[in-house]
Amino acid sequence: MMSKAQKLRAKRKAQLGRPRKADAERFACGKIKPEWSRRENEKEAMAVALAARKRMHGLETSSAFAGYTLGRLFLDGRITEAQRQAGDDYAAVMTRYYHLTGIAFPRVRAQVIGRVQGHAGETSEARHRQARRAADTMMRLEGVLLKCDEGRQVKTTVFNVCVMDYEGLRMMPEPQLLWLKRGLNALLFDKGLREHGERDYSFIQE
Repeated sequence: MMSKAQKLRAKRKAQLGRPRKADAERFACGKIKPEWSRRENEKEAMAVALAARKRMHGLETSSAFAGYTLGRLFLDGRITEAQRQAGDDYAAVMTRYYHLTGIAFPRVRAQVIGRVQGHAGETSEARHRQARRAADTMMRLEGVLLKCDEGRQVKTTVFNVCVMDYEGLRMMPEPQLLWLKRGLNALLFDKGLREHGERDYSFIQE
């Protein structure tokens, strides 16, 4: 049984704060080096993120592909590397289109105070040209998807996976997965045709 003095010492010790970090890199004065502290904070943040990823998505990987639905479909082996890249390119085109035209992005994101519909109120002639090219590219890719068999379903599925990033679509049934693959293959084929005819072409036009 602890004496009253021992209990008092134990209580005071418990109130001193967290234990001293024995393995920390320190200066001669005993202060922890900022570089070591920063590395440890990054490790802790990464550990929390990976634990949440494992708990929510069942994935034990630090790959960036695990951070969005299309990437998780790729990690699951349901789509190929080329199809994933085509989907990423399509998402980049749509993001650029929304950014340059000022149309609100359909997925919830942080707002920028002082801006109108996602871009500065005053626009230059160069920005107008960029917006026009972005709109032309978006409409061309939309046409590519709509020309597929069951085009409306294909376009909607590709958009919901690549742009809206709906997590539930990771477990989509096979018929819907076929729509996704059909659309991604069409985008991939279109890109190949244009690369064959135009050197250094990519989905994202400056």
